[in-house]
Amino acid sequence: MTNPGHYELIESDGAPIKAWTRGVPVEDVARAQLQNTARLPFIHRHLAVMPDVHWGMGSTIGSVIPTIGAIVPAAVGVDIGCGMCAVRTTMSASDLPDDLRPMRRAIEKAVPHGRTVGKGSRRDVGSWGQPPKRVGNLWATHLAAGFESLCDRYRVLKKTNNVVHLGTLGTGNHFIEVCLDEEERVWFMLHSGSRGVGNRIAQVFIERAKKDMGIHLKNLPDQDLAYLAEGSPHFADYVEGVSWAQEFARINRQVMMENVVDAVGKTKGVPPFRADVLAVNCHHNYVAFERHFGADCIVTRKGAVRAGKGDLGIIPGSMGARSYIVRGKGNAESFESCSHGAGRAMSRGEAKRRFSVQDHEAATSHVECRKDAGVIDETPMAYKSIDAVMEAQSDLVEIVHRLKQIVCVKG
Repeated sequence: MTNPGHYELIESDGAPIKAWTRGVPVEDVARAQLQNTARLPFIHRHLAVMPDVHWGMGSTIGSVIPTIGAIVPAAVGVDIGCGMCAVRTTMSASDLPDDLRPMRRAIEKAVPHGRTVGKGSRRDVGSWGQPPKRVGNLWATHLAAGFESLCDRYRVLKKTNNVVHLGTLGTGNHFIEVCLDEEERVWFMLHSGSRGVGNRIAQVFIERAKKDMGIHLKNLPDQDLAYLAEGSPHFADYVEGVSWAQEFARINRQVMMENVVDAVGKTKGVPPFRADVLAVNCHHNYVAFERHFGADCIVTRKGAVRAGKGDLGIIPGSMGARSYIVRGKGNAESFESCSHGAGRAMSRGEAKRRFSVQDHEAATSHVECRKDAGVIDETPMAYKSIDAVMEAQSDLVEIVHRLKQIVCVKG
């Protein structure tokens, strides 16, 4: 069933499902999840599906879920406030040294990244041992009071990695990149969210939603679609918690970007530069209170970026593909949204089974990055074609800059 516009209509016995997926395959499990989500009784108008859509917990990644009177915590996900930050510098490609490995090493040293295995371990690199003064000041000024308020009611949050994760990258698909645009100007770009504390906030309220629903939980098509109704015991607390985590994520990216700029500036062979020409800092896993189609509603963007008319956003490709700085067209049918990336074409396990280190080396030959078995699940072939994704959403955004990676740091 198709529509003469840019979107397709996916069969639904609930709210309509409008999908910007022409030319991009949608896996059957993702299609089933969309149909389950559409059956929720509080969906406002329709679901909007982005071209990078793929399976996620409860609902698909690459979904825009507008609701009235309720929020689904698992639809927001566990990486609350995950998003992108990018800044253009005054440098051009000719200003960079021939050997980019020292630059990658400098960034890796300046930004904690990877998984914390245990205290004293050589891989205990995911957190600050002692947060720098800048991190402590930002925490005290912007985040400490809200965190203590949440901990007064949810004491389990007190034991999370919170301030020690502020300004850190994490693992998985989180990254830091040095890129060149179409005019060979140098950009810095990074991807991360609310880290350990945001994950714990999400888990707390996903479980609260299930418990609050009680016997009604069995009536849902998927238990991970358990929701908090406006006016229920934990609705306001979740809104407070998710808003706090989104602010943590925004500041987290800000701190990392400052440290990347500082690290590159101290790298041998790099001339003095500024990195304040054009900056974007946007969420793509979050909740917002907005007005659409004449009604105030709650918009959950799970793997989607706000693309209101004139809004700047970032749509990254994989480790070896180009990325895009975009400007929103304010398309009402998509609830003024666009995709958040290329989207996975296969699971991490499947990527590890299918591709070798040699395959990954060939796909990233033009990028200074890790080329070991630990990042095979992030190899470019594990993702959809970013060119196809961009073509499918040409009525949602216009391209402002095309970026290609030359350095990539993975957790």
